[in-house]
Amino acid sequence: MRYSFFPGCKIPYFVPQYEIATRIVCSSLNVQLMDVEFNCCGYPVRNLDFYSYLFSAARNLAMAEKAGEGILTPCKCCYGSFKRAEHILAERKDLKDRINEQLAPSELKYEGRLQIRHLLQVLYHDVGIDAIRKKIVKPFNGAAVAVHYGCHALRPSKITAFDDPYNPTMFDELVEATGATSVKWPMRLDCCGNPLWQKNNPLSRLLARKKILDARQSGAQYLCVACTYCQIQFDHVQQVMLEEEEIEAPLPSILYPQLLGLAMGFSAKRLGLDTHRLDATGIVSCQNVPEPETAAGKTG
Repeated sequence: MRYSFFPGCKIPYFVPQYEIATRIVCSSLNVQLMDVEFNCCGYPVRNLDFYSYLFSAARNLAMAEKAGEGILTPCKCCYGSFKRAEHILAERKDLKDRINEQLAPSELKYEGRLQIRHLLQVLYHDVGIDAIRKKIVKPFNGAAVAVHYGCHALRPSKITAFDDPYNPTMFDELVEATGATSVKWPMRLDCCGNPLWQKNNPLSRLLARKKILDARQSGAQYLCVACTYCQIQFDHVQQVMLEEEEIEAPLPSILYPQLLGLAMGFSAKRLGLDTHRLDATGIVSCQNVPEPETAAGKTG
C-alpha cells in the first residue's frame, strides 16, 4: 500500500510525535508513505475566502493524483477539509474547471479520482484488525482508555463517510486490538473545545473539563485521540487547566499510533511519549511484557 503523506501544518510544529509515531507504525505494517511538497489544506481560510480554500485543497489533491497514490493524513481536520472540497468539486463543474485553469501552468489537474484516507481508515480497512493483532507483541492488560473520536471526521457524515456518526466503532476496535479496554463514556462524541481556544478560552476549557471529568468518572485512565486539535486540547490546554486548578488531576492523552506502536514493541521514547506536556508514559506499566527470548518486536 502506498499513499502520499499529508501531515498538515500543525502536526510538525505542535505535535511532531504524531508524525513520528505514524511513520513508525505504517512502515512496520507495510504502508508506504510518500513525501510530497504539499501546501496548507485550506481549512484556516474556509470562512474568509471560500474559493481560496477550495483551490488550496484541490491543489494538494491534484499533486497526490499526479504522484499516482491516494492521500493519507493523520489530521482529522485536514481529512474533513479534503472530503468537503472533493464533494463540492464533484457537484460544481464550473469551480472545478476554473481551478484546473489555474493549476495548468504548474502541470497539475484535479480529476477527483483518488482516495482520501485518514490514518485510522487505512489501519482499519486497508491493513485490517487481524493483521494488526498479529503484530502485537506487548499487549495492554486492563488499561482503561477513553476513545475520543473528534468532530471533523464524523461530521457532516454524508461527506466524510468515516463511520457511523451516532455510534462509531472503528476507533474502539483499533484500540482494543492493542489489548486495551475502550471504556464507555457518555460524552465521547462531544467536541473537545479546541476550535474555541484563543477565541473564547473560558468556554473552550469548560468543554474540555466536562469531557475529562466524564471520562475519568467512567473509569478511564487515559484518553486516546487521533486528531491534531484534540491532542493539543487534552495535552497543552489541559496543562494550563491543571496549573490554574480547574481540574484536580490530569487525565493524560495518548495518540493512537503511539498506543499501537507500544503494543507492537517500540519504545515510549522512540514514539515520542516523553515530549507530551502531561506524562503518559505510565501506560507502559499496563503492558504484558514477554520474556526476552520470546519477544518478537523491536524495542529500540
